[in-house]
Amino acid sequence: MAIPGLSLPGLTLANNTIDEPTAPVVETKKIETLSARTEYRFETSFSSSVTIKVIEGNAELFGTELAPNTAYNFKGTKGAIYTWEGCTLEIIGNLEGDYVAEETKMDMYANVHFTLERLREEARHQGSLGPRVLVVGPENSGKTSLVKILTSYAVKSARQPMVVNLDPRQGMLSLPGSLAAAAFASLLDIEEGWGFTPISGPSPAPVKMPLCYHFGTEHPKDNTKIFRSLVTRMALAVTSRLSEDSDVREAGIIIDTPGSLSSGKGGGYDLIQHIVSEFSINVLLVMGSERLHTEMRKRLGGTNPEGPVTIVKLDKSEGCVEREVSYMRQLRQQQIREYFFGRGSITLQPYTQQADLKQLSIYRIIDPSGTNSSFNPGGEDDDDDEYTPQLSITNLYERIMPSLMLQNCLLAVTYAHPNDNQEAIRDSSIMGYVYVADVDEAKKKIKLLSPVSGNVPTRALIYGSWPEDFADLVA
Repeated sequence: MAIPGLSLPGLTLANNTIDEPTAPVVETKKIETLSARTEYRFETSFSSSVTIKVIEGNAELFGTELAPNTAYNFKGTKGAIYTWEGCTLEIIGNLEGDYVAEETKMDMYANVHFTLERLREEARHQGSLGPRVLVVGPENSGKTSLVKILTSYAVKSARQPMVVNLDPRQGMLSLPGSLAAAAFASLLDIEEGWGFTPISGPSPAPVKMPLCYHFGTEHPKDNTKIFRSLVTRMALAVTSRLSEDSDVREAGIIIDTPGSLSSGKGGGYDLIQHIVSEFSINVLLVMGSERLHTEMRKRLGGTNPEGPVTIVKLDKSEGCVEREVSYMRQLRQQQIREYFFGRGSITLQPYTQQADLKQLSIYRIIDPSGTNSSFNPGGEDDDDDEYTPQLSITNLYERIMPSLMLQNCLLAVTYAHPNDNQEAIRDSSIMGYVYVADVDEAKKKIKLLSPVSGNVPTRALIYGSWPEDFADLVA
């Protein structure tokens, strides 16, 4: 066997043995029969895909029904397939783990849906707003799964709910680091999750048009000033849509939140109250935390400016598993790769371009603790006064000169003009993202990867600490 790390011909061990070819991985195939009201929980790796098909009966994944005799491919997925009446599944591939659960919380979640439907009917007859639902709870308690289930059931009931993601750790129709909102009038995609946007390529289901704002840090407590402002801005945009669209107004709002708010640390409880106030929440679902449920009852007092708040405690789903740091990092990298290059059979062709450093206006999010307030990528040798870090009174961003420190990171392309004030840049929605493949400081050139062709618009670009750098995106 060859000595690891050395590739010179003939430089091997004394017996001159050679590496044997790796045997191909053999995919396993099995049939899983589920009785009524049971759930098949499975985990797949990021290195190989698993195909699941319903060959008899009916089943659903987070509320979205699987078509019969249709193969669905899963990669890097922790999922749960539920059946109300029983079904038979065909599973092809190598799973990291799977089992059938007989005890689930689906009856409880279905009851929540029917209660929301009653509120929607009342809103339709009265011409008022539908339910404004906020889901809170600790990490890995099933908040996002519940939001998907309630959204899918609402769509199957011919509703068009407005779904809002306020968790920057995971993307909804966008990349991690963003806050997004979209009206759902069609079913969620089984393999993709939330579905597709126009930039994702051809889709068998209608695409969604999300409204996105870039937060750029991992947790709301990392920069509560920007998070509060973006929540207010998002609420204004969502309220405007509800006032113009009667179908969305009747269906109401469903909001997902990060688990970090449930601990109360870093002003988490205050941020929940801020969300309740800005979105006029009237239904608060607390998952898997007796303490949080009690605290919300104390703080909210059962009312908000728009009327009483119904606070409901829900049990954590037994199917929720701890998502390791390494898994979440791989998941984010998969989302970024798919954003530029596509998923499965849908292949995208990203556009690579070079630009002069002076053509870009990049703003770095300032750490409120002041740990990066002295960040000066231009260095002392940079004689371009316009790129001297410019701190405003509000201390939101600093304008920086591109350097090697930006390599392998994502930049959010906003609709704001480069010379707009920092509040305008903060409140601007984003067009999308570009990836910094290389920075040549000597030639003052930067190489960018864009999901669409054409030059990067002359707009303010935002650089944050989240998601982290992805060094292996471009070979």
